[in-house]
Amino acid sequence: MTPVHFTFSSAFTLGLMGLTFHRTHLLSALLCLEGMMLSLYMALALWALQLEAATFSSAPVLLLAFSACEAGAGLALLVATARTHGTDHLQNLNLLQC
Repeated sequence: MTPVHFTFSSAFTLGLMGLTFHRTHLLSALLCLEGMMLSLYMALALWALQLEAATFSSAPVLLLAFSACEAGAGLALLVATARTHGTDHLQNLNLLQC
């Protein structure tokens, strides 16, 4: 495994560990998801550059567009949660009461 691949895989696993172990706030969960998407974007972009194929060059841009949509939806949920519940603590959120 090259150092570049090790860096991206460790960044992804750090984001995944942060998402699984530190789920106290919705904002921290969203930031962990964004870190995971950024590491996937960088790995996919480098993979497309290493293959030197024109067919794979649009895949990182498509992933980046989906990541931006996911970030917008996550922030909208964060604002709606903060307005209705007054906090973004995940333990205070009960989906049965919404």
